[in-house]
Amino acid sequence: MSTDLYDTDLYAWATGNAALIRAGRLAEVDFLHIAEELESMGRSERRALDSRLSVLLMHLLKWRHQPERRGASWRATIKEQRRCVQKLLTDNPSLKPQLPAMLADAYVDAVLHAVAETGLDEATFPEECPFALADVLDAEFWPDPA
Repeated sequence: MSTDLYDTDLYAWATGNAALIRAGRLAEVDFLHIAEELESMGRSERRALDSRLSVLLMHLLKWRHQPERRGASWRATIKEQRRCVQKLLTDNPSLKPQLPAMLADAYVDAVLHAVAETGLDEATFPEECPFALADVLDAEFWPDPA
């Protein structure tokens, strides 16, 4: 299959290569771009998990540091993000060992977003994530006020 199609019509390229593989016409398959796409899919799953962790951590920080503003919306967001993290981990169990490093990285983003959303000074938030990974993922964990 022409690699030009990869740059001009990704859908046609993908379905065409899938058809070639199913037909056993492996000599015609664009393996180089398929390998790139597979790697990209893996990175996308990791980024999705990182994003969910960041949003979850930001809301846990807001929950802790602004108890007077707690509401149903924050509670729903925390529950939703926990559910989404669990689903991503169920679908991608090989990401579980990466969670501690991902949590630390996501926390940096969470602080930046929490500062922007709350108006609190960045120094309000600890430099390192104050929540254990098990607590972050625990549906029963709700941080006490700072």
